[in-house]
Amino acid sequence: MDAHAYSGSVLRWLTATLLAIVATMLLVWVKADSTIAGMAFLVLVVWLATVAGIGLSLCIAVLCALSFDYFFLLPYHTLQLAGTHEWVAMVSFVAGCLVVGRVAEKARRQAHKAEQRRKDVERLYELGQEMMLCEDSEKLIRDLPRLIDRIFTLDGAVLYVCDRDKFYSSTSDLPMSIEASLQAMTQGPNLTLDLPGEFTATVLMLGLRPVGALGWRPATLSREVASAMSAQVAIVIARSIAIEATARVEAAREGERLRTALTDSLTHELRTPLTSIRAAATTLLESEGLDDAGRRDMAEIIDEESSRLDLLIGEAVEMAEIDANAVEIHLTQQHPRALLDQAVESAHKILAAHRITIAAEGEGGPDRPAWFDSHLLGRVLRHLLENAASHTPAGSRVTLSTRRVMDRLEFSVEDNGPGIDRLDLPLIFEKFYRGKRGKKAGKGSGMGLAICRAILTVHGGGIEASSTPGKGASFRFWVPLVEKEPGGVK
Repeated sequence: MDAHAYSGSVLRWLTATLLAIVATMLLVWVKADSTIAGMAFLVLVVWLATVAGIGLSLCIAVLCALSFDYFFLLPYHTLQLAGTHEWVAMVSFVAGCLVVGRVAEKARRQAHKAEQRRKDVERLYELGQEMMLCEDSEKLIRDLPRLIDRIFTLDGAVLYVCDRDKFYSSTSDLPMSIEASLQAMTQGPNLTLDLPGEFTATVLMLGLRPVGALGWRPATLSREVASAMSAQVAIVIARSIAIEATARVEAAREGERLRTALTDSLTHELRTPLTSIRAAATTLLESEGLDDAGRRDMAEIIDEESSRLDLLIGEAVEMAEIDANAVEIHLTQQHPRALLDQAVESAHKILAAHRITIAAEGEGGPDRPAWFDSHLLGRVLRHLLENAASHTPAGSRVTLSTRRVMDRLEFSVEDNGPGIDRLDLPLIFEKFYRGKRGKKAGKGSGMGLAICRAILTVHGGGIEASSTPGKGASFRFWVPLVEKEPGGVK
């Protein structure tokens, strides 16, 4: 018993003794007869049995019996009893104290158990709610020991999951042998054991199959609560395992679906320029009477479709490289404005019919250099410029700009074309998504913007699009702003 509990116990005894003394003095002062005094003392004993327990109430009952005999039974002011009447009164009083005190104690214990059961149900309900509201199964399993520790006011909890062969704990001072003990429990006949470090543990069963083991300290949980809690945790573990298995199956299906979509898309997209090239080549070979203008037209078709074919193959290679996680970052120091100039220069053919504007702004002036992968960002700009050129009419304005914002280096590509449909806007960065206008015009493979997002994710940045239908579209992307030479630059 600690000092606080001991001082509380002493205080209860002193208070009960004082109450008995005060009750005796009041009864003597009002000159109560033996019947009234006996009833008053009996009420005091019953009340103490209900509030403080049978031990304290019996001690006070002895004190009240002595006071009853001394002050209210003949002969007065002695501990002797004068006759049969007094003996009957004393025996009745003592028997009444014992019986009623015992009944009151039993009622107190039942009330205490009922209150404890109510708290246990509330705790189990809270645990169930916490587990249901958590959507991340991995995080839930990782946080379960701390959750159990907090809700049930324990001093430590440890969880072992069989399928993962991992341990999760809410405390760092685990005994060396507890992990081996928990692991052994899932393989042996013992479902509940007392472990080192005052831990109590139970096997988590789902049907007849163990899915893990749970240990906690101190051993304050009742058997019913421990069983209910273990059942809940076992269900959560089984649910987590099922979700992971389903996710793996869905990932495999999605991968297969994407591979099929890629094959179908590339087959369709590659056949279109190949058909045009073959038709133009056949015309050149078989048409002897074709004049110079016609031959030039056929050659232009072959050149344009070859460029388109080269673009599609390049996008397919880029997508395969990204899916294989083969993209590496090589930071070099360069001016952001120079990157925009290079991107426009490399895309001058597709942008020949458009009006190009380049702007650079930010603290320190437009010529302030930064560290970034110019090759990867150049690929992003090329895709965005190709996208702008293919989805805007000739004579449209395309504006490229760059600026520093907080800890980010931002770039943007804007046009004043027809814009992007409101329903298409949330989906344009998905693989093979071309939108309504792209499908009608037959332009693009639907891989360019997905490649942009994947490249920027690898670079630690991001991209977003906005559009006002009929007034144009804007693509803004960013990477971390690095102005000092980073360590380990290749």
